[in-house]
Amino acid sequence: MTAPDALTLQLLWSRLIAIVEEQAQTLIRTAFSATVREAGDLSAGVFDTKGRMLAQAVTGTPGHVNAMAASVGYFLKRFPPSTLNPGDVLVTNDPWEGTGHLNDFTVVTPVFRGARLVALFAATSHIADVGGLGFGPDARQVFEEGLLVPISKLFAGGVRNDTLFELIRANVRDPFAAEGDLYSLAACNAAGERSLLATLGEFGLDSLDEAGAVIFENSRAAMLEEVRRVPFGVYENAMRIDGYDSHIDL
Repeated sequence: MTAPDALTLQLLWSRLIAIVEEQAQTLIRTAFSATVREAGDLSAGVFDTKGRMLAQAVTGTPGHVNAMAASVGYFLKRFPPSTLNPGDVLVTNDPWEGTGHLNDFTVVTPVFRGARLVALFAATSHIADVGGLGFGPDARQVFEEGLLVPISKLFAGGVRNDTLFELIRANVRDPFAAEGDLYSLAACNAAGERSLLATLGEFGLDSLDEAGAVIFENSRAAMLEEVRRVPFGVYENAMRIDGYDSHIDL
């Protein structure tokens, strides 16, 4: 395989963005929770084998995207690439390792071309109920907010983890919807996987390594250029949020 030229790299980057948008739209169309279907409370993206995000869907929320971008590294710490197999699907809603709060579930799917790991797809969505006190600010500690699922295999080699599904179903008020949302997260990653493998075949590539290196370098250069344009100084701002019993000034 020869390294792709500049035109091919640009086409591939555009294709990756289209693929993750397809991933996000699949999530919206298959999700059970209205927060995802109607409000787009989600994120979707494709990552290299080191857990660095290559492209993110336009559809979604910045908070989800930023948390998800950091979370894939935690997934790889728990399940290094050498321990992953085709058909594996990983999941967590741990707010310290992947999400903003317990309602946000992140699902990560490794993509293999033959025996080689070439990428990972990740998606996050807000599942309406995860047990506990319910949605709101009343909880004083995470244990009151609901069920916390550490980074685990939702599917192993294509086989569903029945124990984990039953554990989740037993701890939420709407087990049917929660299970459906988990399937929708896995399904959107699978849609991305199919399109990515087809794209690699179309472009005659064995991996995303060369394209990824260019994407990261171009993104870094663009960010540094924008930062240089910001005048030196101290910047301050204030805002008022609703709070609970009274407004809060930040």
